Amino acid sequence: MSPTMVEHNSLDVMYLNKYCNSSSSSSSSENDKKIWTKLKLNLAEEYPKKNAEILSGQYGTNLLLIGAALMLALAYHSPSVKEDHLLSFLTCLMILQLVWMLWYMLVRSRHKNARTEKDVHATTCWIRGGLTLLALLSMIMDVFRIGYYVGYQSCVSAVLGVYPVIHASHTIAQVHFLWFHIKDVIKSFETLERFGVIHAVFTNLLLWSNGVMSEAEHFLNNHKRRLSALGYGNLTIVHTEPQCNCSTSTCSMFSSSLYYLYPFNIEYHIFVSAMLFVMWKNIGRTIDLSSNRKRLATKTQGLTLGPILGLVALASTIGILVVYVTHVEGSVQTRRSAISMFYIYGIVMLALMCSACASGLLIYRADHMAPDSSKNPSRQLDTELLFGSSIGSWFMSWCSVVAVVGASSSPPYRWTNLIYSLLVVLEKCIQNLFIVESLYRREDDAGRVDPELVASPEIFSVTSSLAPPYSGIFNRAYDAPNRACVAIDNEQEDSGRVYKLAEVPKPFGSQVANAPNIKRRILKNIAVFLIMCNISLWILPAFGCRPQYENGLEQEAFGFNIWTTTLNFAVPLNLFYRMHSVASLFEVFRRV
Repeated sequence: MSPTMVEHNSLDVMYLNKYCNSSSSSSSSENDKKIWTKLKLNLAEEYPKKNAEILSGQYGTNLLLIGAALMLALAYHSPSVKEDHLLSFLTCLMILQLVWMLWYMLVRSRHKNARTEKDVHATTCWIRGGLTLLALLSMIMDVFRIGYYVGYQSCVSAVLGVYPVIHASHTIAQVHFLWFHIKDVIKSFETLERFGVIHAVFTNLLLWSNGVMSEAEHFLNNHKRRLSALGYGNLTIVHTEPQCNCSTSTCSMFSSSLYYLYPFNIEYHIFVSAMLFVMWKNIGRTIDLSSNRKRLATKTQGLTLGPILGLVALASTIGILVVYVTHVEGSVQTRRSAISMFYIYGIVMLALMCSACASGLLIYRADHMAPDSSKNPSRQLDTELLFGSSIGSWFMSWCSVVAVVGASSSPPYRWTNLIYSLLVVLEKCIQNLFIVESLYRREDDAGRVDPELVASPEIFSVTSSLAPPYSGIFNRAYDAPNRACVAIDNEQEDSGRVYKLAEVPKPFGSQVANAPNIKRRILKNIAVFLIMCNISLWILPAFGCRPQYENGLEQEAFGFNIWTTTLNFAVPLNLFYRMHSVASLFEVFRRV
């Protein structure tokens, strides 16, 4: 091989190596740039939806646990944790929620022209109206708290005066938010808004828990006083009155009136937290317009038997409540008579409710219809809350069954207590099934209307761009209202142009509007009756009619501490179940 060729080959190799190195370095630099660009984009974008849900959910859960820890320490009457600490924590949470709501409303007001998607199933006007009424009663309670603080301001913390002021402001702002923004489907600042909404959810849950704890402690102290008066032993009664004299003459009135308003405050906060949770689930959701439609106004034709029986049940409930509250403080025989009266009343009421729900289910079984499988977070939450809140009364009822069967004593209400407890379990099972069946039944298209879509203006078919004179068009369907609108053969001629009335098909379901369906009338009466019965069964325990504390059978089987702890867990869930059933049954009434 010649030296020239060798030199040439070595040059070629060097050239190739140089080319390859430059090519690989350029490609690696391009890859680095791509990776860096992708990393910057990922860092700039918001967290994915699932990560944001998990992070915000963990944040809210830890808020709840912090509040629960403070409440447990306060319930134990620990000297290290006082009521001031808990109220300060709740006040800070309410202020943070106020800041978020004001920021949210300010952002929405600046983008008035931007169209915001709304979930029409998130709530209804009557629910918001009911919550507004509960909010007014809660604000009256805040006024009583302020009056109580003014009387004892010389010896109590300033937090007791600041808390009701912040709570009243929080209530006003929250009611405004519920009326104008609770249906919003948030599509901007999703991660930030998730934390804001979940903060509001758990703030209301903590306010609910605080109300439940205060109301339970008050009722338990009254129960201990009754037991001590009857000679059942020495029980420790916690005195919460300040260690000074009231500067006004209304302190005792404010203090005693607070506990009559606690049930309304408790229901207000738990319902608001449920509605805000639906809003949290709707963040970033794509709304299905085919199922996102409002229904027409509900007709009330044929409502006779249901409202009458419901009013009778409500009136008898008020009578039972008055008699029970006045007689349970009396002698042993009078107290036993009051407890027996309650159980007999409860058996009759629950038996009628079971019969009504079973009748509704039989009507549904006879009328086969495909279930509605469209995505609806509000309906799903309603179902979950029904089953979840049923656990409290089921557990309480089975404890009563165990106590009655194994009891050594035999008071006159022993076996009525057993029947009542079994009927509570049965009634909730059947009522849950009836409500879920009603909520998941597909509705007729005739009973729904989409508020977002305007009606089509193409009623008349015109063969020219000019419109005919009004007197040249007539509707034969007006003369025969039972017939569908058919095409009119008569033609009007005007300047050589022909105008025809096009065929408009008769809407499906119009026969039902003209001749009301008997099954629907029955279902509406059942729904109204069940609404009134659930209101009645909410009133009794909410205002002090709780024979589970007084009959002594469960306390004999489980002991005072275990049984009172069980009741403190079960009674609030039972109260929420009854009020939530009222809301769900009203939705059933509207859907029928």
